[in-house]
Amino acid sequence: MKRLSLAVATLLATAPAFAEDSSDPIKLTLHDWSGQLITTTLMGEVLKKAGNNIEYVQADYIAQFAGLKTGDLHLAMELWETTAREAMDEAFATGNVVSFGETGMQAIEEWWYPAYMEERCPGLPDWQALNDCASEFATAETAPMGRYLGGPVTWGGFDDERVEALGMDFEVVHAGTDAALFAELEAAYQRQDPIVLWVYAPHWAPAKYDGKFVEFPAYSSECYNDPSVGINPDAAYDCGKPRGPIWKAGWVGLADKWPSAAKTIENFKITNEDMGAMVADVDLNGKSVDEVVAAWMTENKDTWSGWIAK
Repeated sequence: MKRLSLAVATLLATAPAFAEDSSDPIKLTLHDWSGQLITTTLMGEVLKKAGNNIEYVQADYIAQFAGLKTGDLHLAMELWETTAREAMDEAFATGNVVSFGETGMQAIEEWWYPAYMEERCPGLPDWQALNDCASEFATAETAPMGRYLGGPVTWGGFDDERVEALGMDFEVVHAGTDAALFAELEAAYQRQDPIVLWVYAPHWAPAKYDGKFVEFPAYSSECYNDPSVGINPDAAYDCGKPRGPIWKAGWVGLADKWPSAAKTIENFKITNEDMGAMVADVDLNGKSVDEVVAAWMTENKDTWSGWIAK
């Protein structure tokens, strides 16, 4: 990633000192979960404060890379190491998409279960123990197979491939939306019903609910790309998901067309704690994304003012 950030730095360094940002709108992508909407709206509002014209565009999480390559889209604010690594690497390799650095947030996305399931399934959080008691997680629709509630299909994550590669007695059922995913967790938790599902951080769920992430064989890029690596010599994805930073990335021409905005985007940093609190305000307290972003900006003016390129 360092060499990709250098590409942006080179573009910024070679831009004329007197260059002004274009008045054309910078197009930021919006997806389907609260945290990403908050991150993107926050970046957009700060860019507005810096004098830039902003346009928000609804886009699929993975399919957005096609628009970033062509310059029809300009900036993606939440690319998770856990699910977007392969798409990022492919896009960066074209030279048409570059990294604008880390957001400051650290990502975990993995199978998660409530703590009360440990009495019913001894050996958790080990994935093999989970598989040994798959029937404890079965529903009428999946029995005798266990049910794993995955995120929306557009999120990626390779859960179907993981189940097959590890020979797990689970059926993957994808939630339709982020809201549906956590509504089902809330209902199951209140009734103490069995559930194992996709949970991610930064998010309010791991703080609100007592539970743990399942421990799969450790992730490696070779596990994802070389079937001979891992416990199943005939299949890739026989390991857990990667963990790491949440990245910003955009069209390579952004730094030329909006040099000051590019510096502001690179300077953006926010913590898991701040983001988790804002997501909770939206998802649990019924506030709008705009309200939450405005409140954070009022309380943290010194922080975001420091991002704006001088």
